[in-house]
Amino acid sequence: MPKKKKFKVAENESLGECLARMREAGYQPVRRTEQPVFIERDGERVVDHQEIVFEGKRIETEADN
Repeated sequence: MPKKKKFKVAENESLGECLARMREAGYQPVRRTEQPVFIERDGERVVDHQEIVFEGKRIETEADN
């Protein structure tokens, strides 16, 4: 299992659901990044939505040591 892993918040997923998915996979959030996703509308680039990605660090247990 890698020490760090990125988790992208899915389109129909809440932040809490993404964080729960991270915990189930054995990771805790250490960084949150947001990037705009652009689309072209009427010849102009406009922001469609924000893409949220959490960087997770593996939760160390006594068994890992």
